[in-house]
Amino acid sequence: MAVSEVRAPNVNRVDCPSRPVLEHVTSRWGVLVLAELRDRPHRFSELRRAIGGVSEKMLAQTLQTLERDGFVDRDAKPVIPPRVDYSLTPMGREVAEQIWTLTRWVEANLDGVFAARETYDKAR
Repeated sequence: MAVSEVRAPNVNRVDCPSRPVLEHVTSRWGVLVLAELRDRPHRFSELRRAIGGVSEKMLAQTLQTLERDGFVDRDAKPVIPPRVDYSLTPMGREVAEQIWTLTRWVEANLDGVFAARETYDKAR
């Protein structure tokens, strides 16, 4: 395919390949995994304990998806019992910093969100 036939990425286009990547990064569990791995590598069980409410199945799926997209590195050590560490790749670190900024903003602005909800609910 010629370069002139390829359209520039635009996440608002339904067929844009950036859309699924954005969904992976901003999914309920993707955000939390990326934020948690920001400081250091974790074992699966550490991640599960740190991220309240995530099931083993969802955590495993999220880690596989983020690994496939190039954000997470899975390092399986050949020891008994098996040891697997998850860490961020350079690209994962970059996106995790963006996620971290967003999560801190949400935490810092909860009062405003709750006030807006109350105003909205009263008007209904």
